[in-house]
Amino acid sequence: MTARREAGSATVEFVLVSVLTVAVFLAVLQVGLAVHVRNTLVAAAAEGARYGASSGRTPADAAQQTRAAIATSLAPAYADQVSADLEDVDGVPTVVVRVRAPLPVLGLAGPSDDLVVDAHALAEGER
Repeated sequence: MTARREAGSATVEFVLVSVLTVAVFLAVLQVGLAVHVRNTLVAAAAEGARYGASSGRTPADAAQQTRAAIATSLAPAYADQVSADLEDVDGVPTVVVRVRAPLPVLGLAGPSDDLVVDAHALAEGER
């Protein structure tokens, strides 16, 4: 008698569990995408700051290098708001590169939130 009452329940259980499994998989995938974008922006900003801090370079060179690295790694849209400046940090001239880019919240095509990344490098030579 119980076998008849449970007939077809495996299909329903499979659908319920698979929907939950797919949702968890997509959430993990989205977190991985967001971390990838953030790490790529941090690496590009650090590379640009080191480039701009080397002797004979300017903060404008740092911003250009950062834009090129971001456009190569992600997409040109992520390199729209890159700024670089020379600041004194504890009396030491430092090149600061700031990147403001969209952090994908729901896939690359979905809504996004702003992510701000800073990178610093000690300026070499005379400024």
